[in-house]
Amino acid sequence: MATTVIYLLRNDLRFHDNEVLHWAQRNAEHIVPLYCFDPRHYLGTHCYNFPKTGPFRLRFLLESVKDLRETLQKKGRNLLVRKGKPEDVVGDLIKQLGSVSAVAFHEEATKEEQDVEKALKQVCSQFKVKVHTCWGSTLYHREDLPFNPIARLPDVYTQFRKAVETRSRVRPTITMPERLKPLPLGLEAGSIPSPEDLGQTDCLSDPRTAFPCSGGETQALARLKYYFWDTNLVASYKESRNGLIGMDYSTKFAPWLALGCISPRYIYEQIKKYENERTANQSTYWVIFELLWRDYFRFVAVKYGNRIFYLKGLQQKSVPWKKDSKLFDAWKEGRTGVPFVDANMRELALTGFMSNRGRQNVASFLTKDLGLDWRMGAEWFEYLLVDFDVCSNYGNWLYSAGIGNDPRENRKFNMIKQGLDYDNSGDYVRLWVLELRGIKEGDVHTPWTLSSAALAHAEVSLDGTYPSPIVTAPEWSRHVRNKPSGGGGPSQRGRKGPSHSPRQHRDRGIDFYFSGNKKVD
Repeated sequence: MATTVIYLLRNDLRFHDNEVLHWAQRNAEHIVPLYCFDPRHYLGTHCYNFPKTGPFRLRFLLESVKDLRETLQKKGRNLLVRKGKPEDVVGDLIKQLGSVSAVAFHEEATKEEQDVEKALKQVCSQFKVKVHTCWGSTLYHREDLPFNPIARLPDVYTQFRKAVETRSRVRPTITMPERLKPLPLGLEAGSIPSPEDLGQTDCLSDPRTAFPCSGGETQALARLKYYFWDTNLVASYKESRNGLIGMDYSTKFAPWLALGCISPRYIYEQIKKYENERTANQSTYWVIFELLWRDYFRFVAVKYGNRIFYLKGLQQKSVPWKKDSKLFDAWKEGRTGVPFVDANMRELALTGFMSNRGRQNVASFLTKDLGLDWRMGAEWFEYLLVDFDVCSNYGNWLYSAGIGNDPRENRKFNMIKQGLDYDNSGDYVRLWVLELRGIKEGDVHTPWTLSSAALAHAEVSLDGTYPSPIVTAPEWSRHVRNKPSGGGGPSQRGRKGPSHSPRQHRDRGIDFYFSGNKKVD
């Protein structure tokens, strides 16, 4: 009797460097690649009941599944698509096929995904079907870490980075076959659902978005080719990665990495090839540095389990977090009266994307300036971000809240300094906060400090067309000069560019997700 392997895909929606698919090709006569739209992914979040999967990520997921199906069809095969819990779907397929030798999948790091794995193993045990698993989501393989057991993983990123760079190696990518083993006869491929089929409506595209890309492996590989080989943008990545407007200020790999449309090992190999053939500098290294941050948060999740979701965080620190719905609504809707925060939150709401720099700032504002429960922000990001990754998201929010992997106490961002440093001309704020488009230059970051004449000239009415700040911080005053009495023009404050030293960016950098896992004043 022919041997058949069911390969359950989850966050590994690619053909290249796919260890499970490679294993199935060598160990079965028939392969059943399967993707399940699990109804549990479209319920509410744990604490605040926001939808788990928002419209932007759903669209990106649907595009990614469609692209993978087309790739497999080019290899002579197909992708089965089903709606339902994976353990139920797999059980039904085992009964239907009658001769399944194994069920295979990539392992995940957090509880909900691991609960699915346990349920799959129980189903397979009932039918006496073997289970084969691989670890394939990180740059460095879990078994190659110099920390055994994982409980010895350092709680400071720099210690982790130095150890793996000196004592571990990145495994080479896997060479995939040109043609795949066939599906068993009689299986219907199934249709890819629409957003409406999953209880959602399709989202509109905003022309201002910094991420106008489609989901799928094909687009991910094209983006890498463009960013590395067509434009050489990677050679200036470290200098440009704190940008706010446009597609080219950073790699934008995060959404594809989150769904496994591109392999971190493939990115690494391409970086090394680029360094050998063109140039090696701080920017090319920094892409690897950020992939390491992504690895680190995944291994932190393995080490600490559900503690990454707990109110007290990894440090078990008691903080008197507030749960003020009015403050939270102002934050999530971009109505805080702090233009740099509002611009970023509106970009997120309208596009599902936000820059690294923006994510750091709005997280700091919610946790440090508003004092709100950090999980409100984490779950709102989970809902909206096209590049949501559970480990990076919660790891970064713990970091921002001061209860995660951060050796520095009381880290807080100065919203006005950040706005002036990274949006000195105010172009980003005016792009998203249209009420303030009449305010020139850097004055747009502090409209409440302008004279009545200046506000009238800009057609801005505080607490009318735009709110006054819901909070103010004393450190903001250091970056606001007094206006001339009765003056209506822009003040001559503001800098021509970032004023920090490279050291200030050294410890946190994940363009591949929160992306910023960085520190700044």
